[in-house]
Amino acid sequence: MELSRRNLLKGVTAAAALAPRLRAATINRPRLADGKFNVIQIVIDSLSAHWIGAYGLNPTVRTPNIDTLASRSVMFQDAYPNGLPTVLVRRGLYTGRQIFPSYMVPMREGGTGWRGWHPLYREDATQAESFANAGYTTQLISDVYHQFQPAMNFQFGFDCFRWIRGQEFDRDSTGPKRDVNVQNFIHPTTPQSAGQVRTYLLNRSWWKSEEDWPSHRLFTEAGNWLDTNVDDNNPFYLHVESYSPHEMWDPPEEYYRLYMKSDYSGPRLIYPPMNTADLSPVELEHIRALYAGMVTYVDSRVGMFLRKIEEMGLMDNTIIVLVADHGTFMGEQGNLHKGEGLLRTQLLHVPLMIYHPDYAGLERKIKGFVQHTDVMPTLLDLNGIGIPKRVTGESLRPLIETGDSSHRPMVYGGWNNHGFVRTPEYSYLGRWN
Repeated sequence: MELSRRNLLKGVTAAAALAPRLRAATINRPRLADGKFNVIQIVIDSLSAHWIGAYGLNPTVRTPNIDTLASRSVMFQDAYPNGLPTVLVRRGLYTGRQIFPSYMVPMREGGTGWRGWHPLYREDATQAESFANAGYTTQLISDVYHQFQPAMNFQFGFDCFRWIRGQEFDRDSTGPKRDVNVQNFIHPTTPQSAGQVRTYLLNRSWWKSEEDWPSHRLFTEAGNWLDTNVDDNNPFYLHVESYSPHEMWDPPEEYYRLYMKSDYSGPRLIYPPMNTADLSPVELEHIRALYAGMVTYVDSRVGMFLRKIEEMGLMDNTIIVLVADHGTFMGEQGNLHKGEGLLRTQLLHVPLMIYHPDYAGLERKIKGFVQHTDVMPTLLDLNGIGIPKRVTGESLRPLIETGDSSHRPMVYGGWNNHGFVRTPEYSYLGRWN
């Protein structure tokens, strides 16, 4: 294991030198007509700005591939969601429309659970529709199983969609149960999680190498789509949704070993308790190493996909967006995971970077508040496509072009019956019945 760990460290370090090798495209593709660009949007679940090296907030995390993309992108320093969690974030991203205050969002059309956790409205004008109406080929590739649960419709507007199965509690397999020992994966204080963990372990029972994890299959599928579509379907809008590093925090072993320094022989706590009260220091280190390993593993798969984009000569005619939906707690203030009562920086401060061929390499770092709802109008505006009237977000094109700061005085959002308001000086949290 130590030898392979050294090899992996060498590979992670080498990946940090990716930038000088970019532009080594094997194919030269011309700019598209009418000032348009292809669009590739990558959305990553449960990854705050605090766990990306380029944001400078975590000296131990290794994300060399995302960092390289950030160095060539317009990087927004103060991006926040409007509505949480998973499904609400994607409604904001897909429609550019304000989600919070969520008590104003009626539960209808098959919605269950948290306020706002329901399909897109029929009257919503989606990003995919807008691109399709402008002549783009639109494709969704996702392993976020919530998008495809019964009554959900987040593939709406895409010409085609593909669902990578097996994440978290996706009901992808029922056996063989005899090979699953749940006690090896849960903390003694959380026996109630056994059923959920069992579902996941059955899903992953056939995984043998890191190429079997959903993240690898997801980004491989995205690369394969480029192979079979780029020459025939320009312009295109390719939307890739990565559920990892969302729970379960279960990276390939070598990525976990990058971060775990102490000896640990207890259960592999891929779905640990909600707080640290019953955890020993080494258990907490173990959990943080599992999550960090997932982050670096996802970064490696993002890098694989970015190299594919580069090799195909798409960097001169393609806008690339990378954004996360929210973060997660890793022991801060005694908390793990996320929750509607935890609307703090660790959960809310998300990465947002937009690579644009005309501004590549300028290393623009935009200060000031922006939100998820701004992404859709920005991408449409950058391609000269009209912004639907239902959109409430604002185009960030002027900031991208000038490098100026956003002067938005505050951002706000919420989860169920909890809300937050942030100004440059203060953070307000509230709850109502």
